[in-house]
Amino acid sequence: MVSRGRSGMSRAALLCISILLLCSCAFLLSLNGCSGSKGVTFTTTPPLPTIQHVVIIFQENRTPDNLFQDPVLIGRGADMQNYGVNSLGAKIPLSPIDLGTVGSNPQNYDLSHTHGAFVAMCDLNSSTNVCAMDGADKIIYTCQKGATGCPPPNPQFMYVNPADVQPYFQMAEQYTFADRMFQTNQGPSFPAHQFIISGTSAPTATSDLFASGNMVGPGAAGCAAPPTQLVELIDPTGSESSTMYPCFEHPTLTDLLDAASITWRYYAPSAGSIWTAPNAIQHMCGPNATPPNATECVGSDWTGTSPKVVLNQTQSNAQILSDIANNQLAQVSWVIPDGSDSDHASSNNGCGPSWVTSVVNAIGNSSYWSNTAIVVTWDDWGGWYDHVAPTVVNNGTSWGSGYVYGFRVPMIVISPYAKPGYISHVTHDFGSILKFIESTFHLPSLGYADAPADNLSDFFNLSQTATKFQTITPPPNDAQCKGDSSPATDPDDD
Repeated sequence: MVSRGRSGMSRAALLCISILLLCSCAFLLSLNGCSGSKGVTFTTTPPLPTIQHVVIIFQENRTPDNLFQDPVLIGRGADMQNYGVNSLGAKIPLSPIDLGTVGSNPQNYDLSHTHGAFVAMCDLNSSTNVCAMDGADKIIYTCQKGATGCPPPNPQFMYVNPADVQPYFQMAEQYTFADRMFQTNQGPSFPAHQFIISGTSAPTATSDLFASGNMVGPGAAGCAAPPTQLVELIDPTGSESSTMYPCFEHPTLTDLLDAASITWRYYAPSAGSIWTAPNAIQHMCGPNATPPNATECVGSDWTGTSPKVVLNQTQSNAQILSDIANNQLAQVSWVIPDGSDSDHASSNNGCGPSWVTSVVNAIGNSSYWSNTAIVVTWDDWGGWYDHVAPTVVNNGTSWGSGYVYGFRVPMIVISPYAKPGYISHVTHDFGSILKFIESTFHLPSLGYADAPADNLSDFFNLSQTATKFQTITPPPNDAQCKGDSSPATDPDDD
């Protein structure tokens, strides 16, 4: 078991101590920053002064080859491929599949997207640290109970029917699309959501381990999980050789935002979801008992008349939409879907594009449009084939070794200052989003994935005339999706 950080520490104290630990020049902190093992820097010249709100919409489990077989983007030079290569060297054409895989026999199945699945699909050459990208056929799958004809041939080699995701295509064609966006981690949703809020899934600020998977056992995730709950850890050699209770203690981007009096809000499906990142940070969760004996998160971010962590979010109960309408949008927002409104295979009902379109249109048709950047990205590759190899850090010593970087995921940036119709070929990862926020709001670096990343500056042209928003056309199932009053659902725990 790996020990966790101590509780009872104020956020300011925790942040200061962690920065001191990360910097070798603890007594030389200045506006220009410091150097150290994590490469901590302080930004003094934000490149995007006109951006006052950032909204991160985090969707689920897709690759560019799987989700964006869009002739317009491909015609503009976006790097998509309509076939793959399996472990026998055979060329496998990608076959169409619908997005809403629930109830669509024989397509209601899910693919493994554990770290082991990454290893299989990557097929890493250990001497060059280059993935051959020919092992997707080795990724295992799970069919829903009662499914017939499941799985289809070559279940990993699929692309989503373009008719199901036209709103995504419209957003990407109109604004900026990235074809070199990689998830930072080589694993599934739980660690990916930790990376999007803090740039790491490490248990402590000084650990060289990372949480590498979802929960080992059934039940909730985070600091209020059942006492027997565990999560696997991976070491710098890439070995998943230990476990711990899934409650961590280190700084997050929300600490930097709080210290700078920048408002934020995290919209999530439920308290114990693997997609609700704040539940696994002890000083954010503030559990009602010392973990692992806690039963709920009761910290100030979760309680009060206007909590920063907003739960039970669905299309019919979307506080992000009412916050926009009531001029209460936070300066930084994370928008997390529930299972039905996600794009997660075998969990969604095809409503992901409707959900994302609702949020984008609400912002675009409000006064917030003039100063907002919306980042739409996906948390992991979901086990689907993709042909672009990531840069793998696997030397046993560098930060992220053994677990960085993962496969490509799509990303769209929507803003009046995003370059229209632009395809970004610059390498980005989740740390790029964190660094973009840090640059925009004059924040120091956390020193994790954000430190080596770019800050998305190639997406923007601040000298261009602000683009007038054009309403994104909702998908055909929009009314059905908005009318679904079912309670928020959590994802399967792969």
